[in-house]
Amino acid sequence: MLELKRIYWTRQTLRLVMFGSVIWLFAACILAVAHPGSNQRPTSAIDVMRPMFNAVLAAASTPGLLIIAVVVVAIIIRGRDLRRRDPLRRFTRQQRQEGMARANGQCEMETGFRRRCSRPAEHGDHFYPWSKGGATSLQNFVAACSRCNRAKGAQIPSPSQQKRLERRRLGYVNARELVRVGERRGLAGVFKNLS
Repeated sequence: MLELKRIYWTRQTLRLVMFGSVIWLFAACILAVAHPGSNQRPTSAIDVMRPMFNAVLAAASTPGLLIIAVVVVAIIIRGRDLRRRDPLRRFTRQQRQEGMARANGQCEMETGFRRRCSRPAEHGDHFYPWSKGGATSLQNFVAACSRCNRAKGAQIPSPSQQKRLERRRLGYVNARELVRVGERRGLAGVFKNLS
């Protein structure tokens, strides 16, 4: 739970910083063009463009560097996600049968008002997305209808979604250890497989 919380909020913060930096960059460039800061009377097109270019360059340097830093961090995170990927993409027949039986054949995802979806389960979904390092294990298996599976896509669920799913499972799962949801492969296991 703690790991999912950290991963979720790190990625949300990166998105927010990137969005804010792009807005800052555009606003700084527009303001720099609107008010280039030169009081001289221009005599040629170069005299008009040079102060604007210098003003835009000065205004864009800080948000531009921040955007570059966020992109570098995102590339590093994506690289780690790729190294964490489980070599097995699909759940085994036994995992699928056990996961569907645990869910009583009903979709475990939530719909409006945070209630459990009432449609029959058709797919086994990775709660923590496979593309982001989610394990292909029974703990990471969530029974899902096709609509909920498509809607979730490869998004990392929020910690509150994880808590709500685990609370809902208490109502239909007998074994306490089968209530937990979400599992991510560690980087240590990946390096063992390479040697």
